[in-house]
Parts: sequence; C-alpha cells; structure tokens
Amino acid sequence: MTTFTRRKALALLGGSAAAAGLASPALASNRKITVGALRFTSHSGSFIGFERGYFADAGLDVEFKFFQAATPMAVAIASGDVDYAVTAMSGGLVSLADKGAVKVIGGALSEEVGIDGQKFLVSDAAYQAGVTSPAQLAGKSYGITSAGSSFHYMGSKMAQAEGIELKFKPLQKVGAIIGALKSGQIDAWSIVPHLAKPLAGSGKVHIIGNVSDYLPNYQVTTVFTSAKNASGEQQMTRDFLAGYSKGVSDYNSTMIDKAHGDAGVEELVDLIHKYVYADRPREKAAKSIINGTMRLNEGAAMNTASLQDQLSWFQSEGLVDQSISLDTVIDPSYVQTLG
Repeated sequence: MTTFTRRKALALLGGSAAAAGLASPALASNRKITVGALRFTSHSGSFIGFERGYFADAGLDVEFKFFQAATPMAVAIASGDVDYAVTAMSGGLVSLADKGAVKVIGGALSEEVGIDGQKFLVSDAAYQAGVTSPAQLAGKSYGITSAGSSFHYMGSKMAQAEGIELKFKPLQKVGAIIGALKSGQIDAWSIVPHLAKPLAGSGKVHIIGNVSDYLPNYQVTTVFTSAKNASGEQQMTRDFLAGYSKGVSDYNSTMIDKAHGDAGVEELVDLIHKYVYADRPREKAAKSIINGTMRLNEGAAMNTASLQDQLSWFQSEGLVDQSISLDTVIDPSYVQTLG
C-alpha cells in the first residue's frame, strides 16, 4: 500500500478539486491515539467519550486535534497525523480513499424528520433585496469551504431541485464564510443549527429554508480512519468505535430524548461547552448548544444510500474519478449499514 506523507496527501487533494456489530472494549492498555474534530456540537460523541472515560475504559488514551474544515482533516488521516475523525464526506476524502489512504467506517450526524437540522442562510442585504426562500437564490453567491465540500454538495442539490444556478465561492474556512455572509460579501450558505440560529439572531443573517427539505435522510458526517487502521488495527478501531458510540448514546438520550430531564441536559451542556463556544460565557453558549442538537447515529451506523448519492454527485461534477465505487470508500464491517 502507498505510504502517504502530509505533502503527498496535499498534492493529491489539489488534483481532486479540478453500535450494532461493535465488539466489547479491550482491557485497558492506555494506547495513545489522536482524534480529529471540529468545535461543533455534532462532534459531541467524541467529547463525551473522552470526558466520561469511555475511551479510557476501552484502553485508549485520546488526544484531540482540532480543524476548521473537512479537507485538512482528511489529509491528516491519510498522512498519519490523526488516527480517527468525524467529518463530512468530501471530494478530497473520496480521492484519498481511491488511493488506498482512508476508509469511512461509520456514520455520525444525520438529518432526521422531526428534528431541527441544517439551515439555508442569506445575508441581510440579500434578504432585504427579496431573497426569502432558496428558490430565489438564482445567480447568487454561495459560500463553501472548497470544491467538493459538504457545503458545495448541499448548495448544489438544492439548486438542482429548484432549477437554478449558484455562484459558489470557496473561502477555505468556516470562520471566513461567516464573516463574508455577515458583511454581505456573499449571499448565502448552509450550516448546522447551533451556528445558524445565533447568526440569524444577530439580524445580519436570515434563515430561509431547511436542508432536510432537499436532503431528508442526509448522512451529514462520517467516522473515518486510515485504510491502514481499518485493515490492520481492527481491535483498536473497534475500541474507538465502542467508546465513541457510548458518547453518542449519552448525547441522544439526554439532548434529544430528554431521558435525564433538564438536569441531564444542563450537565451535558457543561461538558460540551468545554469544546464548543468555549470562548463564550456558559449562559450565552448554552442556548446555542441546545439549539444545535441533531441526532447522531446510534452505534455509528452509516446510511450507505446517502453516501452513494454523495459519491454520485462528486462524479457528476467531475470532482472524482467515475470508476470509484462506494466499496472503495467505505469499510462496512464495523457497524450496521442503513439504506
């Protein structure tokens, strides 16, 4: 198998831009691993797994490495800088999988009917000019981190459904997109509710639609690792998924099902606040954390129908090779598959 340095992985990505079934945790061995994450509520499974000792119980000594976009995380997995991560399936990730560098091993965040999900947003300037629904975005600028990102996919699928064209603007980082949207340098974007709702509350941005109206069963993010770990470190991978899945179960039961009442929600908000909106006072961060609650896949089950749709879209856009099959991208042996 090809060995990927960070430089090789970056070079490859530059070209690409033209729990059911989980084993019981191993006895504690204190094996050190690095987990990639974004400071989003959708990564709470990892945060809870760490803070409540579920990874430690599985024999893993976890260190987090934080990112601001999906593609750099895929590079880090391919080069060995990170062992496991949760992120959206991107064109870069698919191309790295095609080269034998990474594998998707589970599902994380999903759109689900009845649960408030990702939003389409517009700048105040666009809203005041009459853009009050996604159908009215024809010819407007739409922020994405990079070509082949989840933002690109969501915007494109919405535009296809509405029969319109968008002007996609790659801005590399989520923070840069937020700044451009608030200042009116771009017209629109889509993002998870814990970011969308506070932005809308500022008056500089407005919510005009739901991603779930266009992608009702969208597998928003996945759990992935290096192909080397997936095939050669099976016990460590099962241990990671076991600890992560316990964190996910706590998150869903507490934040969505309210199985532990208001006290349980407050306790988990305190935990998540260490990682999400940590620079804000707790009382201000709490509302955004709660508003951002979306279902995480129990047992890291993955929706393969949604992942196939994403792969087909990458191919239709010329972002990845037409010969790539979903089996090249995923290793379905660790978790339940849906769809």
